[in-house]
Amino acid sequence: MLSKSQISLIKSLHLKKFRKTHNLFIVEGLKSITEFINEEYVLHSIYYLPEMSSKVVNFLQIIKGNEISSDELKKISALTNPQGILAVFKIPHYDLKVEDLRNKFSLALDFIQDPGNLGTIIRTADWFGMNTLICSMNTADIYNPKVIQASMGSLARIKVFYYDLKEWLPKCKLKIYGATLDGESIYETDFGKEGIILMGNEGSGIQADLIPLISERITIPRFGRAESLNVAISSAIICSELSRKIKKT
Repeated sequence: MLSKSQISLIKSLHLKKFRKTHNLFIVEGLKSITEFINEEYVLHSIYYLPEMSSKVVNFLQIIKGNEISSDELKKISALTNPQGILAVFKIPHYDLKVEDLRNKFSLALDFIQDPGNLGTIIRTADWFGMNTLICSMNTADIYNPKVIQASMGSLARIKVFYYDLKEWLPKCKLKIYGATLDGESIYETDFGKEGIILMGNEGSGIQADLIPLISERITIPRFGRAESLNVAISSAIICSELSRKIKKT
Protein backbone atom coordinates (compact mmCIF):
# COMPACT_ATOMS: atom_id res chain seq x y z
CA MET A 1 0.00 0.00 0.00
CA LEU A 2 1.25 3.46 -0.87
CA SER A 3 1.71 5.95 1.93
CA LYS A 4 0.37 9.49 1.65
CA SER A 5 3.94 10.79 1.44
CA GLN A 6 4.74 8.45 -1.46
CA ILE A 7 1.62 9.52 -3.34
CA SER A 8 2.36 13.18 -2.67
CA LEU A 9 5.97 12.89 -3.88
CA ILE A 10 5.17 11.02 -7.09
CA LYS A 11 2.23 13.25 -8.01
CA SER A 12 4.39 16.32 -7.42
CA LEU A 13 6.81 15.03 -10.07
CA HIS A 14 4.15 15.70 -12.70
CA LEU A 15 5.21 19.35 -12.33
CA LYS A 16 8.53 20.84 -13.41
CA LYS A 17 9.22 22.83 -10.24
CA PHE A 18 8.98 19.73 -8.05
CA ARG A 19 11.06 17.63 -10.44
CA LYS A 20 13.74 20.27 -10.04
CA THR A 21 13.31 20.44 -6.26
CA HIS A 22 13.57 16.67 -5.75
CA ASN A 23 15.91 16.01 -8.69
CA LEU A 24 13.61 13.16 -9.75
CA PHE A 25 11.39 12.27 -12.71
CA ILE A 26 8.91 9.52 -13.54
CA VAL A 27 8.89 6.99 -16.37
CA GLU A 28 5.93 4.74 -17.18
CA GLY A 29 5.74 1.53 -19.18
CA LEU A 30 7.97 -1.54 -19.08
CA LYS A 31 9.84 -0.79 -22.32
CA SER A 32 10.73 2.80 -21.43
CA ILE A 33 11.75 1.90 -17.88
CA THR A 34 13.99 -0.86 -19.25
CA GLU A 35 15.66 1.65 -21.61
CA PHE A 36 16.57 3.98 -18.74
CA ILE A 37 17.86 1.14 -16.56
CA ASN A 38 19.96 -0.20 -19.44
CA GLU A 39 21.55 3.24 -19.81
CA GLU A 40 22.45 3.18 -16.11
CA TYR A 41 20.08 5.86 -14.88
CA VAL A 42 19.82 5.70 -11.09
CA LEU A 43 16.56 4.07 -10.06
CA HIS A 44 14.95 5.73 -7.03
CA SER A 45 11.80 3.60 -6.68
CA ILE A 46 9.46 1.40 -8.69
CA TYR A 47 5.74 0.64 -8.46
CA TYR A 48 3.88 -2.11 -10.29
CA LEU A 49 0.64 -4.10 -10.47
CA PRO A 50 0.63 -7.76 -9.31
CA GLU A 51 0.32 -9.02 -12.88
CA MET A 52 3.62 -7.30 -13.71
CA SER A 53 5.56 -9.10 -10.97
CA SER A 54 7.11 -11.70 -13.28
CA LYS A 55 8.36 -8.94 -15.60
CA VAL A 56 10.10 -6.83 -12.95
CA VAL A 57 12.33 -9.54 -11.45
CA ASN A 58 15.50 -7.98 -12.86
CA PHE A 59 14.49 -4.53 -11.59
CA LEU A 60 14.01 -5.91 -8.08
CA GLN A 61 17.65 -6.94 -8.03
CA ILE A 62 18.47 -3.24 -8.16
CA ILE A 63 15.94 -1.89 -5.68
CA LYS A 64 13.06 -3.08 -3.55
CA GLY A 65 9.82 -2.75 -5.50
CA ASN A 66 6.36 -1.67 -4.44
CA GLU A 67 3.46 -3.86 -5.53
CA ILE A 68 0.36 -1.66 -5.69
CA SER A 69 -3.28 -1.81 -6.75
CA SER A 70 -4.70 -0.40 -9.98
CA ASP A 71 -6.47 2.33 -7.97
CA GLU A 72 -3.19 3.36 -6.39
CA LEU A 73 -1.47 3.39 -9.77
CA LYS A 74 -4.16 5.68 -11.16
CA LYS A 75 -3.47 8.11 -8.32
CA ILE A 76 0.20 8.49 -9.19
CA SER A 77 0.19 7.96 -12.97
CA ALA A 78 0.39 10.84 -15.43
CA LEU A 79 -1.36 8.72 -18.05
CA THR A 80 -5.06 8.38 -18.77
CA ASN A 81 -4.50 4.64 -19.14
CA PRO A 82 -1.61 3.56 -16.87
CA GLN A 83 0.65 0.83 -18.24
CA GLY A 84 0.95 -1.26 -15.11
CA ILE A 85 4.32 0.01 -13.95
CA LEU A 86 5.85 3.34 -12.94
CA ALA A 87 9.43 4.10 -11.94
CA VAL A 88 11.10 7.13 -10.40
CA PHE A 89 14.63 7.96 -11.54
CA LYS A 90 17.20 10.52 -10.45
CA ILE A 91 17.84 13.33 -12.92
CA PRO A 92 21.41 13.09 -14.25
CA HIS A 93 23.61 16.13 -14.72
CA TYR A 94 26.10 16.50 -17.56
CA ASP A 95 28.69 19.02 -18.64
CA LEU A 96 28.78 20.04 -22.30
CA LYS A 97 32.14 20.92 -23.80
CA VAL A 98 32.50 22.47 -27.24
CA GLU A 99 34.86 19.71 -28.29
CA ASP A 100 32.06 17.21 -27.62
CA LEU A 101 30.22 18.73 -30.60
CA ARG A 102 33.06 18.43 -33.09
CA ASN A 103 32.86 16.17 -36.15
CA LYS A 104 29.15 15.56 -35.79
CA PHE A 105 25.80 17.29 -36.04
CA SER A 106 23.53 18.23 -33.16
CA LEU A 107 20.04 19.67 -32.95
CA ALA A 108 19.29 22.97 -31.23
CA LEU A 109 15.66 23.74 -30.39
CA ASP A 110 14.32 27.26 -30.02
CA PHE A 111 11.14 27.61 -27.95
CA ILE A 112 9.61 24.20 -28.72
CA GLN A 113 6.53 24.26 -26.51
CA ASP A 114 4.60 21.10 -27.29
CA PRO A 115 5.77 18.10 -25.19
CA GLY A 116 4.67 15.67 -27.90
CA ASN A 117 6.79 17.46 -30.50
CA LEU A 118 9.79 17.53 -28.19
CA GLY A 119 9.47 13.83 -27.39
CA THR A 120 9.18 12.97 -31.07
CA ILE A 121 12.26 15.07 -31.91
CA ILE A 122 14.22 13.24 -29.21
CA ARG A 123 13.13 9.92 -30.71
CA THR A 124 14.13 11.16 -34.16
CA ALA A 125 17.55 12.28 -32.94
CA ASP A 126 18.09 8.86 -31.41
CA TRP A 127 17.06 7.13 -34.67
CA PHE A 128 19.61 9.13 -36.66
CA GLY A 129 22.38 8.70 -34.11
CA MET A 130 22.40 12.24 -32.72
CA ASN A 131 23.17 11.97 -29.03
CA THR A 132 23.19 15.66 -28.08
CA LEU A 133 20.29 18.10 -27.99
CA ILE A 134 20.59 21.78 -27.07
CA CYS A 135 17.39 23.53 -25.98
CA SER A 136 16.51 27.14 -25.33
CA MET A 137 15.47 27.95 -21.78
CA ASN A 138 11.85 28.37 -22.88
CA THR A 139 11.63 24.95 -24.54
CA ALA A 140 9.45 22.36 -22.79
CA ASP A 141 11.05 20.32 -20.00
CA ILE A 142 12.43 16.99 -21.23
CA TYR A 143 11.32 15.31 -18.00
CA ASN A 144 7.70 16.25 -18.56
CA PRO A 145 5.87 12.86 -18.51
CA LYS A 146 4.35 13.65 -21.93
CA VAL A 147 7.82 14.22 -23.40
CA ILE A 148 9.11 10.97 -21.94
CA GLN A 149 6.09 9.09 -23.23
CA ALA A 150 6.50 10.50 -26.75
CA SER A 151 10.22 9.75 -26.78
CA MET A 152 9.50 6.02 -26.23
CA GLY A 153 12.64 5.51 -24.16
CA SER A 154 14.96 7.38 -26.54
CA LEU A 155 15.59 10.11 -23.96
CA ALA A 156 17.69 7.57 -22.07
CA ARG A 157 20.31 7.78 -24.84
CA ILE A 158 20.22 11.54 -25.51
CA LYS A 159 22.05 14.15 -23.48
CA VAL A 160 19.99 17.32 -23.34
CA PHE A 161 21.23 20.75 -22.31
CA TYR A 162 19.34 24.01 -21.72
CA TYR A 163 20.99 27.33 -22.55
CA ASP A 164 20.22 30.87 -23.52
CA LEU A 165 20.76 30.22 -27.23
CA LYS A 166 21.56 33.87 -27.97
CA GLU A 167 24.59 33.56 -25.70
CA TRP A 168 25.47 29.93 -26.38
CA LEU A 169 25.33 29.70 -30.19
CA PRO A 170 28.21 32.18 -30.81
CA LYS A 171 30.33 30.33 -28.25
CA CYS A 172 29.93 26.90 -29.83
CA LYS A 173 31.99 28.09 -32.83
CA LEU A 174 30.23 25.75 -35.23
CA LYS A 175 28.28 26.50 -38.38
CA ILE A 176 24.61 27.10 -37.55
CA TYR A 177 22.08 25.84 -40.08
CA GLY A 178 18.76 27.51 -39.36
CA ALA A 179 15.54 25.95 -40.64
CA THR A 180 13.47 28.73 -42.24
CA LEU A 181 10.90 29.08 -45.00
CA ASP A 182 13.26 31.10 -47.20
CA GLY A 183 16.49 29.12 -46.98
CA GLU A 184 18.45 27.03 -49.44
CA SER A 185 16.99 23.62 -50.21
CA ILE A 186 18.36 20.95 -47.88
CA TYR A 187 18.85 18.81 -51.00
CA GLU A 188 21.25 21.41 -52.41
CA THR A 189 23.03 22.30 -49.16
CA ASP A 190 26.60 21.21 -48.51
CA PHE A 191 26.48 20.50 -44.78
CA GLY A 192 30.09 19.49 -44.41
CA LYS A 193 31.01 17.25 -41.49
CA GLU A 194 29.82 19.14 -38.42
CA GLY A 195 27.39 21.79 -37.28
CA ILE A 196 24.25 22.74 -35.40
CA ILE A 197 20.77 22.34 -36.92
CA LEU A 198 18.56 25.03 -35.38
CA MET A 199 14.82 24.36 -35.34
CA GLY A 200 12.30 27.03 -34.39
CA ASN A 201 9.01 27.39 -32.57
CA GLU A 202 5.93 25.51 -33.81
CA GLY A 203 4.07 28.68 -34.76
CA SER A 204 6.59 31.48 -35.20
CA GLY A 205 9.77 29.71 -36.25
CA ILE A 206 13.21 30.80 -35.09
CA GLN A 207 13.04 33.87 -32.86
CA ALA A 208 14.14 37.14 -34.44
CA ASP A 209 17.11 37.69 -32.13
CA LEU A 210 18.64 34.36 -33.21
CA ILE A 211 18.37 34.95 -36.97
CA PRO A 212 21.62 37.00 -37.13
CA LEU A 213 23.45 34.07 -35.54
CA ILE A 214 22.54 31.67 -38.34
CA SER A 215 25.42 30.82 -40.68
CA GLU A 216 23.17 29.42 -43.40
CA ARG A 217 19.42 29.28 -43.79
CA ILE A 218 18.04 25.96 -44.97
CA THR A 219 14.56 24.85 -45.95
CA ILE A 220 12.58 21.80 -47.00
CA PRO A 221 11.28 22.59 -50.51
CA ARG A 222 7.53 22.92 -50.75
CA PHE A 223 5.76 21.32 -53.69
CA GLY A 224 2.19 21.66 -52.49
CA ARG A 225 0.13 24.37 -50.84
CA ALA A 226 0.53 23.63 -47.12
CA GLU A 227 1.55 26.70 -45.14
CA SER A 228 4.09 24.92 -42.96
CA LEU A 229 5.32 21.59 -41.59
CA ASN A 230 5.15 20.32 -38.03
CA VAL A 231 8.53 20.94 -36.35
CA ALA A 232 8.95 17.28 -35.41
CA ILE A 233 8.31 16.18 -39.00
CA SER A 234 10.65 18.88 -40.30
CA SER A 235 13.37 17.72 -37.94
CA ALA A 236 12.99 14.15 -39.18
CA ILE A 237 13.20 15.16 -42.85
CA ILE A 238 16.29 17.31 -42.27
CA CYS A 239 18.00 14.61 -40.18
CA SER A 240 17.26 12.04 -42.86
CA GLU A 241 18.80 14.15 -45.63
CA LEU A 242 21.75 15.04 -43.43
CA SER A 243 22.40 11.36 -42.64
CA ARG A 244 22.15 10.46 -46.33
CA LYS A 245 24.76 13.03 -47.25
CA ILE A 246 27.09 12.02 -44.43
CA LYS A 247 26.89 8.41 -45.55
CA LYS A 248 27.85 9.39 -49.11
CA THR A 249 31.00 11.28 -48.04
